[in-house]
Amino acid sequence: MTDAPLQDWDAQRYAENARFVSDLGMAVVELLAPRAGERILDLGCGDGALTAQLVEAGCDVVGADASPDMVAAALARGVAARCLEGGALDFDHEFDAVFSNAALHWMPDPAAVIAGVWRALRPGGRFVGEMGGHGNVRTIIQALDAALAARGLNVPSPWYFPRPQAYLGRLEQAGFAVESMQLFPRPTRLPGDVGAWLETFAQAWLTAVPVHDRPVLIDEIVAALRPLLLDAHGDWIADYVRLRFRAVKKGGVA
Repeated sequence: MTDAPLQDWDAQRYAENARFVSDLGMAVVELLAPRAGERILDLGCGDGALTAQLVEAGCDVVGADASPDMVAAALARGVAARCLEGGALDFDHEFDAVFSNAALHWMPDPAAVIAGVWRALRPGGRFVGEMGGHGNVRTIIQALDAALAARGLNVPSPWYFPRPQAYLGRLEQAGFAVESMQLFPRPTRLPGDVGAWLETFAQAWLTAVPVHDRPVLIDEIVAALRPLLLDAHGDWIADYVRLRFRAVKKGGVA
């Protein structure tokens, strides 16, 4: 799921606290418009929930993820998956499409990722994805930073949330023709409280404090976020902002 350090993915915890990620990924699958018989790379496949749907559509799909636990979960789901970092793809002109949902923002070297995707695609192949964009979970990040600053700590974000023009420029520089690029807010209802979200996604911040202090830190952040993200119905709504795009490798028609 991620190339970033200090993030240890647990497939069971992810299924319990983050299933909404793959559930909300169907719009990206629709933008991909997979066709039976196509060979597709799912970059950052996680536990393979969306990958399996591409397989069911008749595609020949390979999943790639940097987390061994996630790859094991994808394999158990019947997905052909490999443990591979997004910045170190070793495919050569063998895919009709590269698909990615909610994973690219975890990969700290976007230039290497895009270059690897370009190499993996056949001429005319398409790169379709959705990731966190500029401003994604800003309220949560501010609460995390404030809680750690009170302890004299400053933790760099592990996430890459680009502006549309910046990512478009990277794609074009690598040799892609960008067909669509959209940044949009997507307030997202969490399956539990924001504390479970923090335990699942914010390990870079949590591991900055001793183990015994982490429950206290989480409680402080939850208290700070309660008036901002807890709605009148008692649901936690995370302030997601997504960047969704479709690009084509120049040089032919897939």
